[in-house]
Amino acid sequence: MDRDTERDTPGPAAGHRTVTEATEPGRVPLAVVVIDREGLVSHWSTGARRLFGVPKDEAIGRAALDLLPVSGALPEDQDTTPYEADDGPGPGLEASLDGGLSYPAAGRARLTAPGSDRVDVLWWAYPLIGPGPERLLVLAADADGLRAGGTDGAFERIAPGFALHTDFPGSEDLARRLPEILPSMSVGESARIVAQVLELGYPVLEFSQNERVPVTPDWGVARRTERKARRERAARALAAGEPVPEELRDEGEDLEYAAVRERLEFLNEVSGRIGTSLDLSRTILEVSRAVVPRFTDVAGTYLREQVVAGEGFPEGVPDTTTMWHRVAVEHTDEPGRWDDVVPVGEAMPFPAHTPFFQCMTTGEPVLVPRISEEMGHAIAAQFEKRDIRPLITGRSMLIVPLKARHVVLGFMILLRHPERPVFNDMDRVTGAELAARAGLVLDNARMYTYQENVAETLQDSMLPHIPPRMAGCDIATRYLPGTLLGRVGGDWFDAVKLPGGRTAFVVGDVMGHGLNSAAMMGQLRTAVQTMAGLDLPPAQLLRNLDDLAQRLGDTYLATCLYAVYDPIASELHLANAGHIPPVLVRADDGRSELLDLPTGAPIGVGGVPFEAVRVRVGPGDRLVMCTDGLVEVRGEDIGVGLATLCESAAHPAASMDDACDTIIRALNTRGGRKDDVALLMARLNGIEPDDVAEWRLALDPAEVGRARAAVREQLHDWGLAKLAAPAELMVSELVTNAVRHSHARPVELRLVRGDTLLCEVDDDDHELPTLLGSGPLDDTGRGLRVVSTLSREWGTSRTKAGKTVWFELTLPRR
Repeated sequence: MDRDTERDTPGPAAGHRTVTEATEPGRVPLAVVVIDREGLVSHWSTGARRLFGVPKDEAIGRAALDLLPVSGALPEDQDTTPYEADDGPGPGLEASLDGGLSYPAAGRARLTAPGSDRVDVLWWAYPLIGPGPERLLVLAADADGLRAGGTDGAFERIAPGFALHTDFPGSEDLARRLPEILPSMSVGESARIVAQVLELGYPVLEFSQNERVPVTPDWGVARRTERKARRERAARALAAGEPVPEELRDEGEDLEYAAVRERLEFLNEVSGRIGTSLDLSRTILEVSRAVVPRFTDVAGTYLREQVVAGEGFPEGVPDTTTMWHRVAVEHTDEPGRWDDVVPVGEAMPFPAHTPFFQCMTTGEPVLVPRISEEMGHAIAAQFEKRDIRPLITGRSMLIVPLKARHVVLGFMILLRHPERPVFNDMDRVTGAELAARAGLVLDNARMYTYQENVAETLQDSMLPHIPPRMAGCDIATRYLPGTLLGRVGGDWFDAVKLPGGRTAFVVGDVMGHGLNSAAMMGQLRTAVQTMAGLDLPPAQLLRNLDDLAQRLGDTYLATCLYAVYDPIASELHLANAGHIPPVLVRADDGRSELLDLPTGAPIGVGGVPFEAVRVRVGPGDRLVMCTDGLVEVRGEDIGVGLATLCESAAHPAASMDDACDTIIRALNTRGGRKDDVALLMARLNGIEPDDVAEWRLALDPAEVGRARAAVREQLHDWGLAKLAAPAELMVSELVTNAVRHSHARPVELRLVRGDTLLCEVDDDDHELPTLLGSGPLDDTGRGLRVVSTLSREWGTSRTKAGKTVWFELTLPRR
């Protein structure tokens, strides 16, 4: 508040009563003090220096109790009656400074600073809730200055405001949360106060002639016995509906104040009970249960369809076609009374003539003191074949909107039993404040649910859906996000089908977390799939991937392990780019080992070579590939995790899924894991030699007939006679093309019986054939169309010597 535009008046020791000379009529400067969680002063405004007589540089960092020498409350007779404890509303300022304050409070006290006249002080204290170090905001003003300004008798209508340009840390956040600090103040009212403060350039007390604020100073305190008797008389008058006598009006106002304080305590209690979780369903239940039975007897919560589904923010004003889902019903009636009539989960629209429609379209509370028989009949008409009138007729009803960002997300229907007092205007304000806080909490949960759904959808779209069986191998995978709030990461795995019955296994990890890492992962994974389809050798593939990462930018690095399994040759061909090594579990003796591979540099480093190695494997051997998030724990050597991986991978398991779960249980239970985990396990079953048949064909058109005969005979031997006709036709087309386009090397024909029937034709021509359209008079272009029509799947790929054209047929059911 060092930008105050007041005249530089002296402190109280030099004559504090001149402080109002610089103010406009009806506006009085404030002393603004901010106290941190240690009870020390973190902000001391110019007004505080003038009121309390302590310079700012001496006040900052000192204990607030030492700097604010106020105690007790003023008696009615200021000159003759000794001080006595205040039995009025709100704790003393000392209790506030000690941290015993959990809701806004205010009071009037006597400043006893040495060397000054006695100063009559009005004070306000507001707890500050949030992540910052500030705990308490204290505002104070010279009460005699207020009286000198001609405002005597209006103190119960004083509302404090403060400026956006206050110079303590987090002041902008405090200004945004002014409605939270003053719970009964609307957003519009707070904006008006802040705008006025900004215009004046210094904090003020604003005299409101329209509404009473919930936190007001107590102007004068009666003796306890007299005050108690007067309160009892005022309470009896209020309860009887009689006008309060003029001499008791102050006591009636005290009772009103007590009621307001009770509502503030209720709102504070509710705020602490809701929003304990970001789970939408749990939040809905918390909101409903927070008001029953203290505030209402029945609470029904309705939300818009998009909110329930966890989708994007609903747009536009609701209308008669908007579907509202009943998501919770809490009540104090006998169990089951509401369940059949208004079941949770039902969705329904509301007609324009209903009070519900009025609430949802205006965004304002709707109060019905008593539901008449006529209104009960109109409401019951919305429920087909169910009579809701006995549940609602004669009850008091309050409908409050659940809003966030000026959009109605839903509403709550609150009902009180006929024997309870009807909802009144104060209840309307309390319900609106409750709904405002609940709306923000629900919107936070909705946004979190929406972000979770987006993250899961994105992750699912980027991670492949690998079949459990591919040629000569069984596969199982697992993916675990690093944290609940980060469901998207840069870890990935893949299995790519290659020519010749081979399979490529890939595991990679983009360094970092979040959407940027996931986007980079998606690009690298797509590139690996594309290059694997071209049948590039592992080392060449990693080199090309590194070049691609360089072109994409130098922001991210990634590790990648690429392995090609040939089930016919019983061999693994592997290359590594900075990744942790895989584990190979031998089937014959159950021994597990980390494969010793040339590690290489991560993808994105650039300019480094990659080497590949070949490893012989046997039927039943298991290959385990994972990312470092599974084995690496902060503060622990990674060798410990790798040793645990080898041990758990060798553990016998009934299935591949069980084997993966064993590894996850062994490694994921250790504390400290924060990274994503990708795990791929493949059981290398191989393909028996008896399931493979090969022929070499000379470059002679007569060889086409020999190929057809050889295929027909082999299929009969394998018991696949039903596939002989289509297989002969397609082999004839492919061999004819190979003989026609080959240059010198003989054509090779191979049949492989596995989960499907695979047929491959190799030649030394590097030009890949393409599927062409053919007219009725064309002599060529029909061969590949026949293959495409009759086969389950077909494709082409380049080889070192030329190319391979292949097709698959589904095996007949036995």
